[in-house]
Amino acid sequence: MKALNVLFAAMTLTLAAGVAQADVRPDHIPDLLKSGQIKPFEQLNQIAIQQHPGATITDTELDKKLGKLVYEVELRDSKNIEWDVKIDAATGEVLENKQDT
Repeated sequence: MKALNVLFAAMTLTLAAGVAQADVRPDHIPDLLKSGQIKPFEQLNQIAIQQHPGATITDTELDKKLGKLVYEVELRDSKNIEWDVKIDAATGEVLENKQDT
């Protein structure tokens, strides 16, 4: 019985983590853009590049984290250093700007 409780608790935590952070389905993106719920990706990319002028974008992702749409950008600068920049997709506010480790 204890093993079942432990298994149930582990499954609940795993599911909760998935709900807290989930990729936005690509087919939902056009509606989010059209409704103005998120800024155009070109604009969000420019915000990320402004944090590291001359850097190249290597990957992007739109996630929903704790009810907020977050645009995640991975960059590589001229010194070959990788950066992770997280931007509020609705406002353009930089939420996080850190070196990728």
